[in-house]
Amino acid sequence: MNSQNAPAFTGPPAFTATHRERETQGQWLMVSGGLLLGTLGIFIEEAGQPALTAVWFRCAFGLLALTLWFALSRRWGELLLSRRDAALAISGGLFMVLSWTLFFEAVPRTSMSVATLVVHVQPFLIMVAGTLWLGERVSRRQWGAALVALLGLGLATGGLDHAFGHQSADARYLQGIALALGAALAYAVAPLLLRRATGASALVMAWWQCVAGTVALLWWPLTQGWPAPGPAWGWLAGMGVVHTGLAYVLVYGGVARLSAGRMAVLQFVYPASAVAFDALVYGRTLSASQLAGGVCLLTGLLVAARERARA
Repeated sequence: MNSQNAPAFTGPPAFTATHRERETQGQWLMVSGGLLLGTLGIFIEEAGQPALTAVWFRCAFGLLALTLWFALSRRWGELLLSRRDAALAISGGLFMVLSWTLFFEAVPRTSMSVATLVVHVQPFLIMVAGTLWLGERVSRRQWGAALVALLGLGLATGGLDHAFGHQSADARYLQGIALALGAALAYAVAPLLLRRATGASALVMAWWQCVAGTVALLWWPLTQGWPAPGPAWGWLAGMGVVHTGLAYVLVYGGVARLSAGRMAVLQFVYPASAVAFDALVYGRTLSASQLAGGVCLLTGLLVAARERARA
C-alpha cells in the first residue's frame, strides 16, 4: 500500500483541534497503521497456506471489517459509485489482488524484509509509467533519487553479498525476488487506474478492491478446499481484519491530517518495521550491505516523494 498515490480520504469524523493537534493525531495514526502492516509477513508465514487462499481470506475478512466501519461511521453513501468509477475501482482492485498474490508467494522464498523492500520500488515504477504514457514531468532530482533507490534495491536483495560469495543465491530465492518485482509492477498499475476515478476516497477504493478479490478468487477455496480447523484461520482472518480493515482506516485517517511532506516520511514506517519484526520474531537479520541498500532505497523514495509534494 502506497499512501502517497491514494486518493484523498476524509478520515474519521473530524476532531475539533488545532492544526498542530491534527498533525500529531495524523502522525500517530500513520505510525500505528505502518507498524501493523509491518507484521503482515508474520501472518503470512504462520498461516502456512497457499497464496491464493491467504489473499482470498484477506479480501473476504477485509471486506467484512471495512463494511462494519462504514456501517458504524454511517458513511454508506460513499460506497455508491458511478458505473465508470466502479469499473475503475474493480479493475484497480484486481491488480492489487494480483500484487498481493505475488507478494505472498515472494515472502516464503526470500523473507518478509527483502520482499517488502523490493515491493517498495513501486513509486518509481509509477513515475516511469507517468512519464512514458501520461507525459508527466519528472525533475532531475527525482531521476537522481531513482538511481539511488535502484542501487539500494540491488544491495538490499543481496546483490553485493552474492557477487563476493558471502551468500549463495539459489533458484528459489531469485524466484522470490522476481515475484516481489512482479508484485511491485502490479501494485504500480492500480493507482494509475484509481487516480482516474472522480470523488472516491482511498478507503472506498479499498472496499471495492476487497469486493473484487472476494468474488474473483472464490473459486479457489471452493475447488481446492478450506484450511483445516485450527490456528491458521485466526492468522488468515487477521490479514483481513488487522492488515486491511484496521490498518487502512488508521493509515488513511493519518493521511487526511498530514501535510504531503510529513506523510512522505511516515509511509516508511511499514518497510522499516517489517525488517525489525523479521529480526525480532524469526532472527533473520539483513547483512550490512543489505541494510545499507535498504537505507539507500528508502532515502531515494523519500527524496522523490518530497519532490513530488513540492510540485
